[in-house]
Amino acid sequence: MPTHSASESIKLSGHSGPGSITDTVGTADSAALSSRSSRGSARGMLGMGMVQVPPVPYRDPAEAVMTDPVVSEKSRFCGNCGEKVGRSRDGRTGRTEGFCRRCGTQFSFSPKLAKGDLVGGQYEVLGCLAHGGLGWIYLARDRNVNDRWVVLKGLLNAGDAEAHKAAAAERAFLSEVEHPNIVKIINFSQHPDPRTGIPGGLIVMEYVGGKSLRELLVERREEDTADDVLPLEQVIAYGLECLRALGHLHSKGMLYCDFKPENVIQSEEQIKLIDLGGVRRMDDMVSSVYTTPGYRVPDDELRGPGPSISTDLYSVGRALAVLSFKFNFIREHPYSLPPRTSVPLLRHHESFDRLLRRATHIEPERRFHDAGEMADQLTGVLREVLSEQKEVAHPDVSTLFDGENFSGADVGPQDADELLTAPSPTMAVRMLPTPLIDLTDPAAQLLRGFAALPPRELVTTLRSARTPTPETWLMLTRVLITEGHRHEAMDTLQQFSRAAPGDWRTMWYLAVAELSAGRFEEARHHFDELYGHLPGEAAPKLGLAIACEHIGELETAARQYRTIWNTDHSFVSAAFGLARVRIAQGLWNEAIAVLDTVPELSSLHVHAQVAMVAVLADQHRSIDTDDFVWAGHRLEQIGLGSEATDRLAVRVLEAVLLWLETGGRTPDGQDLLGGAFTEEAVRSNLEERCRALANRAAVATDRYELIDKANSLRPVTLL
Repeated sequence: MPTHSASESIKLSGHSGPGSITDTVGTADSAALSSRSSRGSARGMLGMGMVQVPPVPYRDPAEAVMTDPVVSEKSRFCGNCGEKVGRSRDGRTGRTEGFCRRCGTQFSFSPKLAKGDLVGGQYEVLGCLAHGGLGWIYLARDRNVNDRWVVLKGLLNAGDAEAHKAAAAERAFLSEVEHPNIVKIINFSQHPDPRTGIPGGLIVMEYVGGKSLRELLVERREEDTADDVLPLEQVIAYGLECLRALGHLHSKGMLYCDFKPENVIQSEEQIKLIDLGGVRRMDDMVSSVYTTPGYRVPDDELRGPGPSISTDLYSVGRALAVLSFKFNFIREHPYSLPPRTSVPLLRHHESFDRLLRRATHIEPERRFHDAGEMADQLTGVLREVLSEQKEVAHPDVSTLFDGENFSGADVGPQDADELLTAPSPTMAVRMLPTPLIDLTDPAAQLLRGFAALPPRELVTTLRSARTPTPETWLMLTRVLITEGHRHEAMDTLQQFSRAAPGDWRTMWYLAVAELSAGRFEEARHHFDELYGHLPGEAAPKLGLAIACEHIGELETAARQYRTIWNTDHSFVSAAFGLARVRIAQGLWNEAIAVLDTVPELSSLHVHAQVAMVAVLADQHRSIDTDDFVWAGHRLEQIGLGSEATDRLAVRVLEAVLLWLETGGRTPDGQDLLGGAFTEEAVRSNLEERCRALANRAAVATDRYELIDKANSLRPVTLL
């Protein structure tokens, strides 16, 4: 049963935190990660077509009626002061009606309607369906509209003035709400209390025949299987639907306040929010706040700032956690989550863990402040989860970043193995995605047209702006960092931070600036914070992976590279990054396997194939005959020019020759790069290719060196 507390002074908490970069640039307050205004979220239906959620059969209303409608004693509380009432004492069963011993308020937990009662001359009562925080819920037939099923919701305690106010508020709010994921109000009627004769209000709503998420969770546990929680992808699909509904309420200036799995019904393949008894206006400063332990924010927040959008989203985060893994969320962790290391699901799905921790952060300014923003990040997490489960990439276009800028244009296919060297700070900065321009900025359209300008000309143009906007400062910051003018970039970033306090992009460019200066520890710290703030985005993970690779945190780097690549194959830098890390760890086969997944349609497919051959030709790894043959076949299929092919073939053949000279056995009947797989044939092949390269050499010293090499490699003969 929901409890409620009256706040003495209620106000909405601020939408964004106070953060700004400090005078000594290089550090930033954590609160600087408070998000800017949402750009909206265009999300689809249940699971966005990606998740197969088992449908819940439509429940026959007649079968849903309770045979013994009783409010359990543990759920009986005074509607005025919250004191326990109606409890058993001295062996006597607790009363369902009486007066609170603390404040004297009358209570009644008995149903006020019986089977056959006709409410408002229109609705025939069939019985009780359930009881909620504010009253009994009855099933009825609408005699005026084809005997359709409806739900009547009355007051739990007819003598509770606060409950009367809440019921009237629910009626008013519901009449304004039209959304497919929110229960629909049909009418409002009255019926006299059978004991006092005083008319009581009843809300008439559509019947939603299905099961609550809480019921689905309990059923899962009763199956007595190893999986006693709902599948993660299913939980996220539910969360996305609920966020759509909450976003609609928020857009109407309303707060839900009492979100929990019990208040979400799945019927067939549709999700609906029910029991809007706790709904309130955002500007309501006096009404009682109805919430549920385990899902609500700390009491001091309710008494102080009061309910806000972030408190609604906090409850969603708590519900996602309760549905996806077991923990004592009422007694042991009423306002926290278990350590990630203690929960296998959170250890395995780092992005989901970070999303939950942002949504349920103890500091309100560190949470989500927009349902669309949270849905965007949760969608990104869903795509990661599905990509791993199905072993198929689930890419999407980010609403915050453009794509990566890693094209390999500076590296020819013949030198593609250079991509297996950790990128320099300058290269790392250039390959990272760029935050999108905020289209609400006055200069947005003009700045988008500047994208093709050369960097130096762009710097001059941006500096000459008479009235620079926040986006002007931000673009100038980016170009200055790219051009190596870090100190000037930090001065400009300071201007942006003052113009747009709390914008997460301040932290992004601090991280990028540290990366450009080779300050990888500092960059790692900033990118890690950004990952916690934007858990569904690839860009912070990529920055974190690059920084970790440079400081030797190879497993962390590998985890981030793998997550990015598995989810979106357009981030080819992540594939090369993961290959680099696996080589550094001595996991050569894993490096080759990831390079082999670069799609043929990618502009870097040939680079990846060349890099694979280069890895196989490395003379310092243990290799066998099949690897050499496979490398030869791949090289012949790549389609490089003759010179590039010869150079790479020489590397492979030299590795083969070394292998043979150190005890490797020649296979029977195998060919290698157009010749037999014997030491004599390998030497002849090497000699021929070295002489071909010498004939093409433009520098005399290179030509002489190749000829000497050919002479040293030629097979031993009697002539």
